Amino acid sequence: MSRSDIGRRELFRWGAAAAAGLVAARLDGNEPYLPSATREIPRNPKTAQAMPTRNLGRTDHLVGIFSLGAQASIEKPNNEKIALPLIERALDLGVNYIDTSARYGGDGRWSERYLGQVMKKRRNEVFLASKTHDRTRDGSLRHLDISLMLLVTDRLDLWQLLIMQMMEYFDKVCAKGGALEAFLKARDQGLVRYLGITGHADPDVLMEGIRRFPFDTVLMAFNAADPQHRSFRKLLSYAVGKEMGIIGMKVPARSRLLTTFTPPPNTSASSPKLVPGTLTMQEAMRYVLSFPFSTVIIGCDTIAQLEANVGIARNFRPFNQDQLAAIEAKAKPVAEQSLTFRKK
Repeated sequence: MSRSDIGRRELFRWGAAAAAGLVAARLDGNEPYLPSATREIPRNPKTAQAMPTRNLGRTDHLVGIFSLGAQASIEKPNNEKIALPLIERALDLGVNYIDTSARYGGDGRWSERYLGQVMKKRRNEVFLASKTHDRTRDGSLRHLDISLMLLVTDRLDLWQLLIMQMMEYFDKVCAKGGALEAFLKARDQGLVRYLGITGHADPDVLMEGIRRFPFDTVLMAFNAADPQHRSFRKLLSYAVGKEMGIIGMKVPARSRLLTTFTPPPNTSASSPKLVPGTLTMQEAMRYVLSFPFSTVIIGCDTIAQLEANVGIARNFRPFNQDQLAAIEAKAKPVAEQSLTFRKK
């Protein structure tokens, strides 16, 4: 990182503050947006005993440090026999935040479909987040209408702009008729409670988006290989300064960081050779959660994976600075395959 970027020591200090809870007003000085008094604030009564919780930025939600990403088994077509029990088990274990998207599961939007079958019974146990990948007002509102229908709910707790990878995306969403008009309309109508931004590739792009609009949350890709290429630490410190909810993804890099990763056959000479990873899942999760993330979202293929991740969260202890450096060194040999989503 450059000298202007925040160092590991300061981020570690902020991580401790996040763990203790951070309460703040909105950027514009107004009170946080609140839903109608007739709607219950989602609360899973098992969360506090299941794992540590942290404030989701300036929202009113205390989130468990492990959250369920609704990809993996939960976005596969015709996979109800695995997806539904996995979602149910997550709530039973105390997970109180689930992240999905209009794009997960392809045109069939399988992820939202499966979640809806559980949400119609257990909606008030989970802070529910979805996303739009459309950059226009009308297209995003259509996505939202379908999301609400499939999820069997009358509101989202968080609605996010998906994969904001390039600066020109913000020109589109901020223009007349752009997606931000849909975001403001949906919030004003009580269809969504909070607004967020997501991205994998370039921290500068997300920082520009946060400068242009006071998003409540940011979902960013971050793992132990982060220092090796286009580090997101500058964005992380910026989001902390803006008192946002900060959600981590790509923690095990779709398993490519993990010792359990089995590389597929290399069918192309131009593709980088994949090798088994170098970290355990516990090391990968502890590394990210030692920084000031509100929570991490991780997709699971099996209930066994889910239970193991909840167990890691339950027993979480932050790494100290020497331990963080050691994990980074351990991840360095597989950094390229663990950061494929980063802009070159």
